[in-house]
Amino acid sequence: MIGRAINTVSRNFKRVLSRVDAPLMLALIAIMLVSLLVQFSAGDNAWRAVIAQGARFVLGSAALLLLANTSPATLRGWTPWVYGFTLSLMPLVFLFGSGRSANLWLDLGFFYLQPGELLKLSVPMMVAWYLNTQTLPPSWKTLSVCALIVGVPFVLIAKQPDFGTGVLVVASGAFALFLAGMQWRRILLFAALAASAIPIGYQFLMPYQKDRINVFLNPESAPQGAGWNIIQSKIAIGSGGFWGKGWGQSSQANLDFLPEHTTDFAFSVFSEEWGWFGVLTVLLIYLFIILRSLWLAMNAKDTYSRLLAGALALTFFIYIIVNGGMVAGFLPVVGVPMPLISYGGTSAVSLLAGFGLIMSAYSHRKYQGD
Repeated sequence: MIGRAINTVSRNFKRVLSRVDAPLMLALIAIMLVSLLVQFSAGDNAWRAVIAQGARFVLGSAALLLLANTSPATLRGWTPWVYGFTLSLMPLVFLFGSGRSANLWLDLGFFYLQPGELLKLSVPMMVAWYLNTQTLPPSWKTLSVCALIVGVPFVLIAKQPDFGTGVLVVASGAFALFLAGMQWRRILLFAALAASAIPIGYQFLMPYQKDRINVFLNPESAPQGAGWNIIQSKIAIGSGGFWGKGWGQSSQANLDFLPEHTTDFAFSVFSEEWGWFGVLTVLLIYLFIILRSLWLAMNAKDTYSRLLAGALALTFFIYIIVNGGMVAGFLPVVGVPMPLISYGGTSAVSLLAGFGLIMSAYSHRKYQGD
């Protein structure tokens, strides 16, 4: 009887793992190991940071396994409810939220939940769900509904204020529309409208957000103030050279010159310790993750899965561009973490859950139809 039970568990375990894309999972594990190295090196309480981050990776991996084994048909059925639930959490942030510069988190006692991170999943899910019910390429009516699906979460997130997360939420929805065959003339029109709205939007930014933009244009204007982060990040990256100073040898982190060295600027610490060799290696792993995810998306058999998986893969790319540009001084500081490397709970779990959705799109292709 015990042998039979073991065989049953073994078969079920193999069936669960069969839904996981091995090459993509190995690449994700490599990035997670890099994160643990960085957290141990840069963290003020090294082992505590590693254990906490590792626990989040375990939770995120469990979410990945669950979603990878959930059929796209089931996910489609869940989508409106998931979108509504994650959106309903946003008012709670205004009432009970906590944070240093903005009320972004809900304290659950054992875990700090950032609802804005969950919307990075639910918004592209909802856009893909709606587009799946419409004739493609999207009409003006379809675009209007999608703008509402994306716009409401963006306004709520920007109001917190968390402009960086808001931009990623908009990008996730926009990528789904792009993959749905949105016409180029409409894309250019919306791009022109967005560019023309920048001067107006600037007037509604918080004072510290305006300071970040002004410092981005001229960091040396406030070397001891708002420009400190960018200047110290550049010093960290530049001092690493090609081979780096070695693991645990980041002077910018160890001497506390670089603020947020385990979160937003964790990649600066990695660059200082591992040099350009380490940076290029990680970027190549990231590139593989993106290309593999896009390949999985292209080989999905239904519209919902293709749009959702593709949008999530491209949004992951934007994560890397925004944080990489930020720590190198090419973009303003917006509080976007380097995916799966920066210290963070909801972000790590939601990212890994997103890859579970991507794997589901491909692994269930034999049982789907358009």
